[in-house]
Amino acid sequence: MLDSQLLRTLVEFAERGTVAATAQALGYTPSAVSQQLTSLARQARVPLVRRVGRNLVLTPAGTALAQSSTDVLDALERAEAAVSANSPELRGEVHLAIFQSAALALLPATLDALRDRAPLLRLRMTQVEPESALRDTWARDYDIVVAEEYPHHRAPLYKGLTQETLVRDTIRLCVSPEAQRHKDVAGLADCVNLPWVMEPQGTATRHYGEQACRAAGFEPDVRFETSDLQAHLALVESGHAVAFLPSLFLERASAAVTAMTHAPDQRRTVFAAMRESSAGEPGIAVVLNALRDAAAPLDAVD
Repeated sequence: MLDSQLLRTLVEFAERGTVAATAQALGYTPSAVSQQLTSLARQARVPLVRRVGRNLVLTPAGTALAQSSTDVLDALERAEAAVSANSPELRGEVHLAIFQSAALALLPATLDALRDRAPLLRLRMTQVEPESALRDTWARDYDIVVAEEYPHHRAPLYKGLTQETLVRDTIRLCVSPEAQRHKDVAGLADCVNLPWVMEPQGTATRHYGEQACRAAGFEPDVRFETSDLQAHLALVESGHAVAFLPSLFLERASAAVTAMTHAPDQRRTVFAAMRESSAGEPGIAVVLNALRDAAAPLDAVD
């Protein structure tokens, strides 16, 4: 019989493409990944990988087994959920991937709820950008991911992941009185010659910000680039940049920030996603319920 842990390594290798990336995802050494692939090939009695130059690639048999293994691992998750559902106490660990502004807004109330509802359950949180966290949750690195979608920019879709909306909040154009002293800013078009702070290229927020500025008739002068929204807020408060920030995050803004609506109904959607095969696991269900309750007072934040 094929070892399920070795199958997990094969699926990761098929997704990541290299031994080094697989090792990093699983927390193994590259040599341990190579040994596991070799052990699985012995169990399967057929070569699963072959060497091309300095790299390993899947053979046709390896590709077929990796595709079939996803169903096997899903079935095992459902079996584990069924066993856990009959346990008298909720124990174990749930690994949550979440991005910065959602963590600041949702995590304290979520942890308060879990302390009362499931004191023996261990929640492990990792701050991860949504684009990679969705893929990693599909690949079983995380149990739940809290991710986001911006208008006209859909998050990646992965077969077998289910999702539900937690919060929808307004995206605001944020400036400071210091910036406005140099130029009267009544709307987005007035920011044509002002410095911007945005998240790095490839993120949904960067795509949204650039497209909004281009729709207003100019290319933003992005002088500051960081994923840390607290740095965005500091640059706005000090008058060194303008930015797009979600209302959920602006709960922490000082009076030095003027937040204005730059276009009608421009809302960000914050959602939770998990594998369909693990959604019935009691620990995951209680964490999801705690996230829902933490988000409920914040939904449709203006």
